[in-house]
Amino acid sequence: MSADNGRSLSLTTRTAGGRLVPPARRAEQANPHRRNALTSGHRACQGCGVALAARTVVDAAYRASGGKLVVVTATGCLEVFSTPYPESAWRVPWLHSLFANAASVASGVAAALYAQGREDVRVLAQGGDGATVDIGLACLSGMFERGDDVLYVCYDNEAYMNTGIQRSGATPPYARTATTEAVGDEPGNPPGTGKDLPRIALAHSIPYVATATIGDIHDLEAKVVNAMGVRGARYLHVLTPCPLGWGSGPAETIALARLAQRSGLFPVFEARDGEITSVLPIRRPVPVEEYLRPQRRFAHLFADPDRRLLTRLQEFADSTKARYGLM
Repeated sequence: MSADNGRSLSLTTRTAGGRLVPPARRAEQANPHRRNALTSGHRACQGCGVALAARTVVDAAYRASGGKLVVVTATGCLEVFSTPYPESAWRVPWLHSLFANAASVASGVAAALYAQGREDVRVLAQGGDGATVDIGLACLSGMFERGDDVLYVCYDNEAYMNTGIQRSGATPPYARTATTEAVGDEPGNPPGTGKDLPRIALAHSIPYVATATIGDIHDLEAKVVNAMGVRGARYLHVLTPCPLGWGSGPAETIALARLAQRSGLFPVFEARDGEITSVLPIRRPVPVEEYLRPQRRFAHLFADPDRRLLTRLQEFADSTKARYGLM
């Protein structure tokens, strides 16, 4: 895969998402009759991982619910680029919430449907890492604790991209953002900060928790379908690279998502009732350097002559592989 900035990411697709494979193996995005819930005409950046993921997730959820789906979206990039007043790119019943309360609004929708005896209509809430990991964490935890019948999806691009690329609770160690500059002995985002939201969701022992990336559409769609087959509170955390905030080329989004999983920095797993039931093994591991180098937010790491910070990140990736049994 070649990138617009002259770099090359040596990563083949090895997917079976096209229409030339047997129907049972095709992704929903290969279906010419899919809902296309997030239709053309929105204002996302080229290569936007959130736009790719949201269309994939909502199309899969729409199919799994038999077309009976209500979507609640928090304030953030996804809301801003898809619904600039008076326009909308959504082709499903859709509500906009505040930054903080998408989970609560979705819980209210689910309760109203239940009161009307319309339990066949399903509810999906979605937000970025800022709305999920930081601002909306209390409402999300409440949704988990009550067991409200909502699937909440976090599109994680690892910073507040819509408001100027500020650090969020999901920003990785040593990443440069507008509020974590690459200066001093510990440049970028200080290690040991932030929150691991999938593990927090696991601690609530809710019926379903999973992680995925936009780099594997089959896995992502399968997890949406699995989640829609369960009642109660469910959580799906999706890594969605951002060319603007990450300093990567628009053509590199899918490759970077795959490299995040293959480096061990983003573990992909599925869990039921607080226990991990399956992981996506790393079949062709890569060093963290291969994932980090194409991103300008990590450029300062490669100016370090003794590679001290790269070594720390590799150690972190190795510990993550061991924790989840990824190898």
